[in-house]
Amino acid sequence: MKANRNYDKLEGSYLFSKIAKKVSEHQALHPDNVIIRMGIGDVTKPLCDAVVTALHGAVSEMADSKTFRGYGPEQGYGFLHQAIQAYYQKRDIALDDKEIFISDGAKSDLGNILDLLDLDNHVLVPDPVYPVYVDTNIMAGRPITFLDACEENGFLPLPDPSIQADIIYLCSPNNPTGAVYSKDQLCQWVDYALEKEAIILFDAAYESFIRDPELPRSIYEIPGAKECAIEFCSFSKTAGFTGVRCGYTIVPHTLRAGGANLNRMWTRRQTTKFNGVSYISQRAAEAVFSPEGMQQVKTTIDYYLGNAALMMEALDSLNIAYLGGANSPYIWLKCPNGMDSWSFFDLLLKQANLVVTPGAGFGKNGEGFCRLTAFNSRENTAEAMARIKAIL
Repeated sequence: MKANRNYDKLEGSYLFSKIAKKVSEHQALHPDNVIIRMGIGDVTKPLCDAVVTALHGAVSEMADSKTFRGYGPEQGYGFLHQAIQAYYQKRDIALDDKEIFISDGAKSDLGNILDLLDLDNHVLVPDPVYPVYVDTNIMAGRPITFLDACEENGFLPLPDPSIQADIIYLCSPNNPTGAVYSKDQLCQWVDYALEKEAIILFDAAYESFIRDPELPRSIYEIPGAKECAIEFCSFSKTAGFTGVRCGYTIVPHTLRAGGANLNRMWTRRQTTKFNGVSYISQRAAEAVFSPEGMQQVKTTIDYYLGNAALMMEALDSLNIAYLGGANSPYIWLKCPNGMDSWSFFDLLLKQANLVVTPGAGFGKNGEGFCRLTAFNSRENTAEAMARIKAIL
């Protein structure tokens, strides 16, 4: 028996594990200090009323033999497919029922989709980047090329015709930088993918935070995208489902790789290697798309964006450069005084009892930056900004 030695090529510890260790050590030395966490992107607001009502209703169904549900379809229940179809139709995007696959979150499918793609494919990933894109390909042993995202291009790199890529990762609004691609910029990526016969893996987990109507919320708003892109979305940040777990992936019928139909391949993969998402979670997700659910979810997202506005105001007053916040829950700030990202992390932790995410953990181009998240209470956000002002 031989182990997969590609795991030896991974970083020694996951970024957030390292952060947790540092925070734990600091808390042990200062047990009375109140630490505010503005780094990891977990939500703090409770589930909205429409979702909670749906959860209770689904649990009651499961307690009655007449309405009890056993094994469900691996691709998800039809009622949730229909709700997602209607949601996309509002943006004039027509989806077939069998192009939608319900999952337990975008992270899982972003890794699992690689089952469909040969190891002899070259991966193109912007840097800085969500670590899952990189680590899942390292685990498989695929070659990776990093495309520089930096201040000069607004952390929104565009395709380089001289690079041959087969698998392209894009995230908009971006994690960690908060930057959002315009339609023209995404058109360039779709044209590039079609020319190179490549596939775009488009992470739209934060699309519901976009408030600018001119900015695209789906890759399928771009002509030709259904021939070259798979879209991943999640209810985790949209509706606070980090403890419930539900998302969806769209694989168009027209998407092919080397003559193979990826929709049929993904259907086969999911029916073989995925148990599906619980009926209870899917009823909760369906409620997100109800008129009441959409309004309640918007109210929660507006609350987080209000936190982001508070952070932006504080950083402006300190003349600290940053990106994001307006159409994203993330703020990507430039470390002051030329500090590296881990040094700034340590400064905030030790002197302000404040936790952020060092940009270096997202790639070499993340050095010199840190990520703040808006997923906290208004009171904690205000206090965190007051602490930053006090030490800077």
